[in-house]
Amino acid sequence: MSEQLKQLRDRIDAIDSELLKLVSTRAELAQQIGQIKKSGVVYRPEREAQILARIQEQNPGPVSNAHIQHLFIEIMSLCRALEKPMSVAYLGPNGTFSEEASIKRFGSAITTLACDSIDEVFRAVESDAASYGVVPVENSSEGAVGRTMDLLLQTPLTICGEIQLPVHQFLMAQQADLSQINKIYSHPQSLAQCHQWLKSNLPHLSHSALIHTASNADAARQASADKHAAAIAGKRAAELFELTICAENIEDDPKNTTRFLVIGKQMVDASGKDKTSLILSTNNRSGAIYKLLEPLAQHSVSMSRLESRPSRTGLWQYVFFVDIEGHQQNENVAAALAELREKAAFLKILGSYPST
Repeated sequence: MSEQLKQLRDRIDAIDSELLKLVSTRAELAQQIGQIKKSGVVYRPEREAQILARIQEQNPGPVSNAHIQHLFIEIMSLCRALEKPMSVAYLGPNGTFSEEASIKRFGSAITTLACDSIDEVFRAVESDAASYGVVPVENSSEGAVGRTMDLLLQTPLTICGEIQLPVHQFLMAQQADLSQINKIYSHPQSLAQCHQWLKSNLPHLSHSALIHTASNADAARQASADKHAAAIAGKRAAELFELTICAENIEDDPKNTTRFLVIGKQMVDASGKDKTSLILSTNNRSGAIYKLLEPLAQHSVSMSRLESRPSRTGLWQYVFFVDIEGHQQNENVAAALAELREKAAFLKILGSYPST
């Protein structure tokens, strides 16, 4: 071994020792903060968003911001766990994109609760069986997740955060010979996201051969029991069920992204870059929605999403899901919301939270 190589390795060893000391010191400080707060709330989305933004601004490279963010999320996850164990419910089983989104937001030092349905995720958080829940709300290709939107209208829970997850679909089976595949299991949204690829690469499969499942992980489980079946799911599902990946990134849109929401019971303070979600309804008359949204324009509040959904309270009655830029504590947002309360037949603020 050359002397230069030995010196470089010695420097790395010294840095590793110093890093270990610093991480331990950070964890001790987090524990002290937990003792001072005495509120039982260890997850502060606004504080963590500020830390991640600052770290990325200060990042000198060569490590990418994405990897730096992942590293610090894991450090914060470990520190949170020392304050108080935290559980997160998501649409299971293990291997779903919902699980991936949960780990992306909260890190690995959490207790996960895989649920059989989106309804069960909401129930787990409402009953305190889980500290938080992670639910899909919209996909860039396939649009809104209706069940999540319906439950947001009904639940007493609030939105505490959002997660943008790039979704890459993989075709997996017991073997790689596609000519032997006579059925494909997957969630309906994933099948829709891969429609053109399936049409081009597996033209022998009829529509009836595309079988809907409750989740992509469940699709992989079923494919693992049938040598003539395949599944469309995330890469982790292939690892969990020991399937061969036959094709990678088969989604029709390479920018395919799913937005997830973090649901919980706490109000989130302003981080400096926030979003507020709300539900509105108005009387069914000409120009009603235009007049309803006038306060946003008057107070310079930008709207990033407007989605209608049947209210389920009467024929042709709708509610509107709206995302606006800013926190409800911001002066202009607060003024706009005050006017909306006067104009709207119904207004529910779902929460303000850091924007990703």
